[in-house]
Amino acid sequence: MTEAVDRQTEAELAHWQLAVEALADLDTVAAPEAWQALEDYLQRRVRDRLSEVVAVLVAEGTAVRRMLGQGGDPGAVRRAVLKLRTRYLQVETILDFYGHAVNSRTNPALRAVLRGYDTLAGDSMAAILTRVGIEPPPALVYLDHGLGASILRAGIRLWDHSHPSPAAAIKLTRHNLAYPTALLHETGHQVAHLTGWNTELADALAARLAPRSAELAQAWRDWAGEIAGDVHAFVQAGWAPVAALANVVDGPTSAVYRIRFGDPHPFPFLRVMFNVELCRRWFGAGPWDDLAAAWQHRHPVERAPGDAGALARASLPVLADVADVCTRLPMAAFGGEPLSALLDPRRVSPPALESLARQAGPSLLTSAYLRRREPLRILAHLSTRAVLAPEAAADHQAALLAWVTAVGADAAPLAPHRAA
Repeated sequence: MTEAVDRQTEAELAHWQLAVEALADLDTVAAPEAWQALEDYLQRRVRDRLSEVVAVLVAEGTAVRRMLGQGGDPGAVRRAVLKLRTRYLQVETILDFYGHAVNSRTNPALRAVLRGYDTLAGDSMAAILTRVGIEPPPALVYLDHGLGASILRAGIRLWDHSHPSPAAAIKLTRHNLAYPTALLHETGHQVAHLTGWNTELADALAARLAPRSAELAQAWRDWAGEIAGDVHAFVQAGWAPVAALANVVDGPTSAVYRIRFGDPHPFPFLRVMFNVELCRRWFGAGPWDDLAAAWQHRHPVERAPGDAGALARASLPVLADVADVCTRLPMAAFGGEPLSALLDPRRVSPPALESLARQAGPSLLTSAYLRRREPLRILAHLSTRAVLAPEAAADHQAALLAWVTAVGADAAPLAPHRAA
């Protein structure tokens, strides 16, 4: 019986070793042409990290084989084989994630657009990080289904709990490909993580709101990470993000006022009203007021039910305070300056963006110099066109995607990120 068990263990080990070794061929993870579509620096960084993850797993398999060959304790060998299987599944998950992200570039037209978004994501992170002496990580933008964008932050531990993610891998959804300001929310998560802004903002919000009520202070403390992402998008793109956000989070009134246990986001009504307040505090009256009026009509706060209704009614009077804490309060994360000192929201106000477009004229969409000098402001301007003129939305979307494609075509390699 012992010999039969040993033979079975050896066969199982052989199976998992072969499976592990097969992972080393990264061209089976993503198509070679998809790998080639990445910037050289990003391709090397991602491939090298994935190869390192697989190499560690191969070494673990070799160690188990050595243990078996040296007559190790059968129980210990069996446990090691099972651990190898678990580790294989973890590494397979890592490779599948990056394979899916890279493979979204097999279509030439989509590849060109995503490469442009890689560059814009890098510019977005560099706009703040280079000002505080932090090297921005490379960005890998990919397309997927669903409503909301997401990010796997660079530097966080991957599913094997051993290797840091080699890039800021950002998911854009299909419906927002031409309404891409969610990209700036996700890069905001990376910026807030690297600068330590999340914790500092949470403490500042709680301190400002505590005199009102402990419950109000705790709620906004819990939402600080997502608030940081929204504020980051606002200072880089002005009012464009709130229009895109409203399309994603709207729904029946019951959903708009639903508090989900453990959800780090403010519930939709309050999140949209906060983003509108950012615009009002910095820009005054504008098209965001129509959005707020429509939401108040559809989802009247006076009749909002339960805890969410009470929290919404308590929060509306303090949204100006929250906006000021986020944008005007000096933060150690930003070298003792407020966020607005690093990125002045007034540069992306509607009049400022209209002035940029008017002065540039037709060259706004054709100039390589402007694409690299003012990428985020041009993105902000283009992202509002379809909202302001919905009857010509298709034309505006086509213009935006053509411009993003041009950004990718003439972008420098991602290693020396430049601030916007």
